[in-house]
Amino acid sequence: MLAIQRFVAIPLTLLAVTAWAEEPTPGYNHEIPQKIMTPDTVETRIGTLEFFDGMPLPDTVDTLYENLLLMRAVDTFLNGIPATSIEGIREGLADVGADASNKVVIFDELMDSAPLFLTGNTDTVYALAALNLHTDGPTVVEVPPKCGPGTVNDAYFRFVTDMGIPGPDAGNGGKYLILPPDYEGDLKGKIGSVETTIDGETYYVSQSPSYVNIIVLRGFLVDGKPDAATANFEDGLKIYPYGKQDQAPEMEFISGSAKSFNTIHANNYEFFEELHTVIDREPVGLLDPQTRGIFSSVGIIKGQPFAPTDAQKEVLTEAVAIANATARAIAFRPRLDGAKIYGEGGWFTGFVGGDYRWLIEDGKGGRNIDARTLFFYVATVNTPAMVLKMVGRGSQYAMNVTDAQGDYLDGSKNYTLNIPANVPAKDFWSVVVYDPQTRSELQTGQTFPSRNNKRDELIENDDGSVTLYFGPEAPAGKENNWIQTVPGKAWFVLLRLYGPLEPWFDKTWRPGEFELVQ
Repeated sequence: MLAIQRFVAIPLTLLAVTAWAEEPTPGYNHEIPQKIMTPDTVETRIGTLEFFDGMPLPDTVDTLYENLLLMRAVDTFLNGIPATSIEGIREGLADVGADASNKVVIFDELMDSAPLFLTGNTDTVYALAALNLHTDGPTVVEVPPKCGPGTVNDAYFRFVTDMGIPGPDAGNGGKYLILPPDYEGDLKGKIGSVETTIDGETYYVSQSPSYVNIIVLRGFLVDGKPDAATANFEDGLKIYPYGKQDQAPEMEFISGSAKSFNTIHANNYEFFEELHTVIDREPVGLLDPQTRGIFSSVGIIKGQPFAPTDAQKEVLTEAVAIANATARAIAFRPRLDGAKIYGEGGWFTGFVGGDYRWLIEDGKGGRNIDARTLFFYVATVNTPAMVLKMVGRGSQYAMNVTDAQGDYLDGSKNYTLNIPANVPAKDFWSVVVYDPQTRSELQTGQTFPSRNNKRDELIENDDGSVTLYFGPEAPAGKENNWIQTVPGKAWFVLLRLYGPLEPWFDKTWRPGEFELVQ
């Protein structure tokens, strides 16, 4: 009986202590946790926010909705870059006459600094075409043998399939069939292609999520010249609607070399108009509802005109300025884990995370959207060949924007860069200089702002290394190893290795840093 009395007394005591300790929050019957309350005045970076018992006052409501539009518009820019970048390429190709899939822009004299392309190279013969699967339906692309790296990307710059050396034809040539997103026939395609026998012939079949797709093919130089690769494309590359080869128009090859035209998305209010063009044209399934919802929050909705008010346009204009600046911080001063190739020094990768989908741990950590922004703000062509360890195949890249002291590279100053001997590149290596404003080749007195170990007669040091020189004027006797820069302008570089070998992947070979010449 005494045990029962003690058992009852304990909880009664606890209840008494609890009741004594609880002091009701003013206006309430009980104590309310402060963490769920909103003060009447809140100081923030967007100003003082004022509330009546948690309800925002009219001026605060206006401030918050304007700020919400600003944030959504910044997100729209950062998430919309892949779409507008593809659209920029499509528009640029059309501007020089490639307005149908049978018309190919070919850089038969290589890509010089006249056209604006995000970090295009001076070292391979590019052949580019824009597919319109809505107009043409399923489309065949016949790739000739000896084609270098080639890729098809959809309207959101996602990987559809590789072609040429890294593709399923492995450089032997083949027929690729690209199915539109709304295709309902018997053929089955997938991202990355599935080998299919059709009427006794082998096709590599893919189904794209979008109507517009960009094909980028590259051909290697032979004896340092583009002639063989150009002839290979002009003789062997064919694009036509499936089943209509006999009725298809003849292929047209339009030279893009030494022509001034733009393929880069806008960094001002026009960006939103470019994005609206893509969203309005492409099927709903192109994007997930979350991304589409971000775009719609600023008025970019499929089937509806993009018509912001003057007040909204003012906010969008400010937002794109902030977003563009943010993209530049991410691209030129990345703070992402894994960006630095060697852990320190200036060299970093444009493909952070080693996943062409930018998934963290295959999706466990979601998508690394800042890594995606880094890549697409400065680069084009999305393929696993750029991130997978493909020894002797594909390509690898390293980017650098600073000297050994961590300062931006200055076009008015002189620098050296040592490329150690035995560069681990089966095919070739190159260094190309770019303009940070356009992220395209730096326009100087040199046609090609680059050096390439196959095209150029580089002077080697006694140990087999190569010293490259950068500055407004060439050092005496070093002209072959010199890349010109422009006083008053910054610049950055990409080091490319085609057919990268094991010492690149295990990092036993490493390029030098940019050394300022006093």
